[in-house]
Amino acid sequence: MKRMKTFGVLAGALSALAVTGTAQAQLPAGVTEVASVEGITEYRLENGLRFLLFPDQSNQRITVNITYLVGSRHEGYGETGMAHLLEHLVFRGTPNHPNIPQELDEHGAFPNGTTWFDRTNYFETFPASDENLEWALDLEADRMVNSFIAQEDLDSEMTVVRNEWESGENSPQGVLQKRVLSAAYDWHNYGNSTIGARADIENVPIDRLQAFYRKYYQPDNAILVVAGRFDPDRALELVVEKFGPLPRPERTGANQLFETYTAEPAQDGERTVTLRRVGDVQLAMAAYHMPPGSHEHFAAVDVMTHILSTRPAGRLYQALVEPGLAASAFAGNFQLREPGLLFAATEVREEDSLDEAADVMLATIQALVDEPPTEEEVQRAKTDYLSGIELAFNNPQGIALQLSEWASMGDWRLFFLHRDRLERVTPEAVHQVAQAYLKPSNRTIGYFYPADETPARAEIPPPPDVDALVASYTGREAVAEGEAFEPTIENIEARTERFELPSGMKVAFLAKENRGDAVSVRFTLRHGTEEALMGSATAASLAGSMLMRGTTNRSRQEISDELDRLKAQGGVSGSALTAGGSFTTVRENLPGVLRLGAEILREAAFDADEFELLREERLAGIESQMSEPQALVVQAFQRHFGDYPADHPRYVATYEEQIERLEAATVEEARAFWEGFYGAQGATMAVVGDFDAAEMRALIEELFGDWTASEPYARVPIRFREVPPVSLDIETPDKANAMMFAGLAVQMRDDHPDYPALLLGNHILGGGMNSRLFMRIRGEEGLSYGVGSGYSAPPIDDNARFQGFAIFAPENADKVVTSFTDVLESTLADGFSEEEFEAAKRGYLDQQQNSRANDAVIGLMLANAMFVGRPLAFEAEQEAAIEALTAGDVVAAMRRYIDPAKLTIIRGGDFANKLVP
Repeated sequence: MKRMKTFGVLAGALSALAVTGTAQAQLPAGVTEVASVEGITEYRLENGLRFLLFPDQSNQRITVNITYLVGSRHEGYGETGMAHLLEHLVFRGTPNHPNIPQELDEHGAFPNGTTWFDRTNYFETFPASDENLEWALDLEADRMVNSFIAQEDLDSEMTVVRNEWESGENSPQGVLQKRVLSAAYDWHNYGNSTIGARADIENVPIDRLQAFYRKYYQPDNAILVVAGRFDPDRALELVVEKFGPLPRPERTGANQLFETYTAEPAQDGERTVTLRRVGDVQLAMAAYHMPPGSHEHFAAVDVMTHILSTRPAGRLYQALVEPGLAASAFAGNFQLREPGLLFAATEVREEDSLDEAADVMLATIQALVDEPPTEEEVQRAKTDYLSGIELAFNNPQGIALQLSEWASMGDWRLFFLHRDRLERVTPEAVHQVAQAYLKPSNRTIGYFYPADETPARAEIPPPPDVDALVASYTGREAVAEGEAFEPTIENIEARTERFELPSGMKVAFLAKENRGDAVSVRFTLRHGTEEALMGSATAASLAGSMLMRGTTNRSRQEISDELDRLKAQGGVSGSALTAGGSFTTVRENLPGVLRLGAEILREAAFDADEFELLREERLAGIESQMSEPQALVVQAFQRHFGDYPADHPRYVATYEEQIERLEAATVEEARAFWEGFYGAQGATMAVVGDFDAAEMRALIEELFGDWTASEPYARVPIRFREVPPVSLDIETPDKANAMMFAGLAVQMRDDHPDYPALLLGNHILGGGMNSRLFMRIRGEEGLSYGVGSGYSAPPIDDNARFQGFAIFAPENADKVVTSFTDVLESTLADGFSEEEFEAAKRGYLDQQQNSRANDAVIGLMLANAMFVGRPLAFEAEQEAAIEALTAGDVVAAMRRYIDPAKLTIIRGGDFANKLVP
């Protein structure tokens, strides 16, 4: 599973915990307070369960996350991928919770589970209420020890996981990384990818899975996190009630938990890997062994990685991409409990030299060994990381999930130690770790280079004593909480201020106190007329991508540095019909962010060198998709449903056409489009969060009040047409995973009386983990890792669409289509049971409420409502209409508009000789 960088998401505005400092006598019986750092408090039950609480009254959701300290590192011979396979089976239910996907849907939860080298976690984020919190804790306590883990579930889920494995095999970069990992490690399980070997996935006995589950899924091997809007005292009571009765296991014999004692020896020579598969770009990758994530050197390793990887100031980018030797270059690291890796890679187009690019990549890395980095490079990295940490403090869900990573490295408090260490990193410290670890003998790459003599060995330090590191650590003062804002439509409307600028820009303000003074801005510019935009799509797209690449006052890197200084995240982009973007920052920096955003939009530089870099990146990106099933299917699907001439702004160009247009494009054409079409006359902006409304109104009027384009604006309509059904297969040789899109067009807008019924009907059919398509094709038959459907209608044009999708092994293509159409036809024929329908309705409406706890979602709602010209009450009316629906209403509406005989079905995959007659 993909893992985000831990310190970049786990951030610092954690609320002060109401129970922090509570005397031991006031705690429930059997609970011990262990530690408290900056608003997070850890407790322990007598059975060994550790749990963390941090309430956030300004967030209308709760996240419950349970982390088990078991991952692919703990797997034995023949068991690769077992931790991940078990993650899937734990969603199959318990005697008390036999249908977990249905429960998650009924409670409006956003759930998931992930597996990594050192841990497995499960979480659900749901609307804040005592009832939902009690349900979630009961669910996690029950499936900790009572999950079915049955043979019949393994039989179907194994094929789902195998399909996930097959999907990963479509990526040359992903497969190359797996090969480099396996070559870099002789003995340690970090050399095995978390997804595992196909043979182990297919053949693991259920007895081994059950034994693995019983050993590691126990309270003394788990950490529970509760974050969001809840009463701490009530949460303590519920944790004790749900988890307290679980017995502490006997840790004797085969049930003992051992620390990993397999230590990877120092690598004693450069290693090479060569991978040959179908693809359209070349890759080179180098990996170096690094210390454990808890080691004091790792802060400098992070800074070193940033110096190599950031764009455009990063050394790899400047050495490879800017001179045109490569289309892209990047670096990253695995921060793990045991010694991990730092890796660098470069992507090179087919007509260019991979050998030359690989040589330059290695030389660029070696330059860090030869001399220290500059103070500017180190400070840029620290500013980027630390501002990201500070901003991320405003996301309790992200914090809850990222604590999984730090706990799996030894203790959750390592996050704060790592932050403190980052602040102290110097150029000399980076130089020291570069000299220690960036040795030729310590790397694994894609080419063989003979050595004239025995190379020096890089001795990798073992994990430190983490208990000693965190024993007396107390951290800093916790950030103050925000207000308890209820995200109902009525409350949002009551708190919203709207106005229009002389230029025509429409603005909405929703000021409220947020944790860490967080505030978000979303804006969209709309430009041109249908006639004026003809033939301009490529120039418009390039113009939008050039905005962040420099202004008349700042270079591309200076824009990036200024965003870091302002503790801002976001950006600006544009296309043929619109331009815009979003930023998240803090109250005191909002004026600076708005001024920078206006500078980016109004004072673009259109540097010729940056334009050539952009063109090369675009060309490489297109070429990398030209043999991928998913990309080809999506493009074919969009082209079939579109009916516009080739010069129309809504025309979907083929990849070959895109390449031809890019090669012919000029920076002068991009600049001319920007000069003629950019302005605020068709714009909307929404600001939500912690800000001074009067001050921001005056500033926005100053920045955008007089900005209009020379070209007039009139919205380009989306025309409805009857789309004839087709069935099409696209051959993609040597791709282990296949893709299907199915759909039909419906003449409808979102204010049509039947639209609410179709939304709810699709939710039951294919809208989530408890949907009929998901339960049949993934749950029962194990044919697909990802399957579902969607229904959407625009607010102005009458051009709605129903569509479904699935990924699968090519040999299962016909089975997937048969099951998909069978579920659709049986739903239309038989309708829904009253119990299924009412539960789905409750879950759907709870999800809508849950999504509005996000300021970005509120901003999007406000902006869309202003553009369409209707009140937010429309959203409430739609939800009221859904609430009033019956099962008969919904199936009747689906029968009127969704005809299986009219479905277009497009598939892409390596079908030759694989389709079963």
